[in-house]
Parts: sequence; structure tokens; C-alpha cells
Amino acid sequence: MRVLAMIFDGFEELEGTAPFALLRRAGLDLTIVSNRNEVIGAHYLHLTDITLINEIDYKEYDALLLPGGPHYRFMENFGYAIEIIKYFVEHNKVVCAICAAPTILGHLGYLKNKNYTCFTCMDEDFGGTYIDKKVVVDGNLITAKSAAASIEFGYEIIRKLAGEEALLSLRKRIYDEE
Repeated sequence: MRVLAMIFDGFEELEGTAPFALLRRAGLDLTIVSNRNEVIGAHYLHLTDITLINEIDYKEYDALLLPGGPHYRFMENFGYAIEIIKYFVEHNKVVCAICAAPTILGHLGYLKNKNYTCFTCMDEDFGGTYIDKKVVVDGNLITAKSAAASIEFGYEIIRKLAGEEALLSLRKRIYDEE
């Protein structure tokens, strides 16, 4: 399974790097894209060797991963990012969004009649059902509440894309006792 992750300056590092590391440990093919080859997180962590967003064919990916953080404002106003999000949702591909990122989906109308979560104070009337849990899965939509849910968020993505056995194997390798 191929996962496309979009990050821009101001992304929340925990919401990106924790799931990124878990997905790669589980053997999923992850490509991280942005409008620059170096992205600076909300807490000044620099990620380098990022693939330029216009150098990939996003239609070749199975899932989309959207970390939250202040970069969500840029992403919401970046037409090409919105084009990619719309493609994934409208083609019933897996869409994974955490913290502030689910609000982009809500503003686009994609949370209507869905169960979801997001950063609590950012919940609006998106036409769906807000659930106050760390991670909520509704069909091909995986949403998570905050940076504190980053590991559980990564686990749910792995469960969805690679299956329960792959998730259990990963948890065993990283000494997760649950």
C-alpha cells in the first residue's frame, strides 16, 4: 500500500513523525510531499529530503495522511492540496487526518454524516457526529484528536492498510505491551 503524506511549514511534528515512523516500520510505502524540499515544523524541527508535491502522481497512492498543526491554514488555501484531498475522498480512498486537519475535510463537506474527531475546540457543525475519542474510524476515514493520539492514529492507519497481523507484529517489535 502506498501512502501520501502532505506537510507544509508549521505542521505538528508529533502528528507527522510518529505516524511516519510507524508506517515505515510496518513496511508501508510512504511518500512525504510539500511545496519545498525542507519543511519546518511548528516547533522548529526541520525535515529534509521532502518530495516536491508537483513531482508525484497522487492518483497512484492508496491513502492520504494529513498531520495537523498551524500549517492546516496554508493547506486549506493551497488549491493543489485541496485538489488532492478531493480526489482521495471522492475516489473512496483512505483519508487520515489528525488534530486540525479534519477541519479541512469538514469545511469541504466531507464530514457530513460521518463519525469523526478533531482538536476539540476546532469542532464546528460539520454535519457529522463528533466523537470525543483519541481516534475515530468511519469507513475509509480515520481521524484523530491531537498530538497525544499520534501513536494510536498510526496504529489505526496500519490496521486499515496492512491488517491486524501487521499491526500486532509491529507492536511486538516496538515492545508495546497492550
